[in-house]
Amino acid sequence: MAPVPDWVKQLKPSGPQGSELLAAERAKSNIPVQKLQELLLTKEIIERRQRILAILKSEKVFDKSQNYFSGRTDRFERALAREKKLQLLRKKHNWVTDEVRTAMELVGEPGPYALHEGMFKVTVREQGTPEQHKLFGEPADNYKIIGCYAQTELGHGSNVRGLETTATWNSEDQTFTLHSPHLTASKWWIGSLGRTANHACVMAQLIINGKSYGPHPFVIQIRDLKTHEPLPNIHVGDIGPKFGYNTMDNGFLLFNRVKIPHISMLARFSQVDPKTNKYVRQGSPSLIYGTLTYIRSTIVMQAGSVLARGVTIATRYTAIRRQFQDRDAPEWEKSENQVLNYTMVQIRLLPLLAATFALHFTGKGMQKQYEDNQKRMNQGNTNKDSSNRGAGPEETQSGSDTLADLHATSCGLKALSSTIAAEGLEVCRRACGGHGYSSFSGIGSWYADYLPTTTWEGDNYMLTQQVARYLLKSARSVIAGTPPSNDTTSILADFRARTNIGCAFDILGSDEDIVAAFAWRASFLTFEALKHRDEQKKPWNDLLVDFYRLSKAHSQYLVMKNFYSALKNPENTNQLDQETVAVLWSLFRLHALHTLEQEGSEFYASGACSKHQIMLARTNTVMALLKEIRPHALRLVDSWGFEDWVLDSSLGRYDGKVYEDMFYRASELNPLNDVTVDPYPESDVMFKKVGGLAKSKL
Repeated sequence: MAPVPDWVKQLKPSGPQGSELLAAERAKSNIPVQKLQELLLTKEIIERRQRILAILKSEKVFDKSQNYFSGRTDRFERALAREKKLQLLRKKHNWVTDEVRTAMELVGEPGPYALHEGMFKVTVREQGTPEQHKLFGEPADNYKIIGCYAQTELGHGSNVRGLETTATWNSEDQTFTLHSPHLTASKWWIGSLGRTANHACVMAQLIINGKSYGPHPFVIQIRDLKTHEPLPNIHVGDIGPKFGYNTMDNGFLLFNRVKIPHISMLARFSQVDPKTNKYVRQGSPSLIYGTLTYIRSTIVMQAGSVLARGVTIATRYTAIRRQFQDRDAPEWEKSENQVLNYTMVQIRLLPLLAATFALHFTGKGMQKQYEDNQKRMNQGNTNKDSSNRGAGPEETQSGSDTLADLHATSCGLKALSSTIAAEGLEVCRRACGGHGYSSFSGIGSWYADYLPTTTWEGDNYMLTQQVARYLLKSARSVIAGTPPSNDTTSILADFRARTNIGCAFDILGSDEDIVAAFAWRASFLTFEALKHRDEQKKPWNDLLVDFYRLSKAHSQYLVMKNFYSALKNPENTNQLDQETVAVLWSLFRLHALHTLEQEGSEFYASGACSKHQIMLARTNTVMALLKEIRPHALRLVDSWGFEDWVLDSSLGRYDGKVYEDMFYRASELNPLNDVTVDPYPESDVMFKKVGGLAKSKL
């Protein structure tokens, strides 16, 4: 294509310029963006981001100008190059783990080393012995071996107990035989496995003398360290293009009776004694659940930031985009209206803006709970060992322990927060209208890459059974008269003590009562589910829909409680002026009441509030809150501190030059515009020229 003419480059958008509109928006609010950003991220993290971002921008390999135009193979090649460069920068600048994670977050795409860092190294460290740390962990830390975590199979995902890959103990030579007995035993969806990893931590059924002892982790070399070709009797490769996540080489893996040494079984918690050929448990196996809980807690923490990217883009764009006229505006104001002024846009975006803060503070609360639990476990102060838990869908013994509470909390909040973030990103994309469908919006690719979060580390629907199981167990504990040992048993005990009295929560006038109403509804649903299960003896499968609603209700209560507690904490609010704190409380009420009116039937059925209160929340309070928050919307999204380089979005530019950037990407960066086609069906030539060069017939 010929160069873009100067007369085209000199054209400007009609009407008020985007930069003028965003400047006017920011002038409507006095919220101190920097102070609020420091509350959300801390000064340390902001400084770290800025320092590392400057380094990344200076490296050519991190240039994003062709991200939206490349095919999968090119994207994977570039992603691998970026991962390699990150490791070189890590050594050059002596980055610690937090700095490496920050760099990965700023790059903003799944990389081929992600499972090596996030799962392989973690699993070896958490479940390996000191000898295995030296054999596998040290080379992994130094990138002498590249690993992945191979658990999910073609035929099994969430049901880990159903995995088909076997690891059979051979007493004669003290080895294990790894085998894939069926096609459905193929490891599948394994990140970093497709083309990058040369080692895998494989979850396989341990078989000793014909008896299965359940899935256990085995570290296995799968490719030659020099040629990188698959080893004998191992079939491994990439599973192909996906809906998103195409910079990651998710792979498949099959074994044909591959022998591995005794040292390959990670043995911190269990092993096969080579002298007696007996299966031996050791240590506290509950620590394994701690690793999974940590991963889920990070997902909760990330959900607010993930959603905030989409909300930032959509809020900025809808403040610039002008469509139609306000029918009731005075005659002298009959120009096209900003899209963000329409209440149908506000009711979609502003509750999501509120949700970003709710999820952020919930993530912080979740991480604190995890850290406190780890301290107790390391001191040996857990209430009881989880190794006595049964393998069935629920445990019938009453009682509670801190690990079980943390596990249930992480399951429920992971499911709720990732669902809110994923569904919210799509709402943000659609709020951008037709341009939201363009890759240049920066939302579609981010949404596609985030979607797997709703199924990995536990499918969001399946995980809710874990929460319900724990809540039923806690309810039985309360009925048995056991004194409350945590927040869950406390709200259940309070509900049971007041069941005959009822409640009178002022959800429209008291923030504390809003939280109490969410607790009441969750408690009501818990005892209703327990009645169906224990008294009416309904099958577990018949109650799965009820359990999903129960888990959602309990998790929504936890979100409201964490958001409320964060705003009541002087350590947070003392950093801000009264006006900003008041806006944060408005965000709390908007998130809580918008959620409440969407789930209105359950609040009414539980007696937490009346039909009249729910109607007023919907028609009066929520709409009033939208008006309160609307002037502050732009500064609130600015407080998340997303640089334009990070967002990589035409629509979400900080300076408002939306249309200029979209046109620039389309006309000057788009490689398809360098192709001259032959459009006539009689001709067997497709492209006459590519990049100005003549091309032969296809």
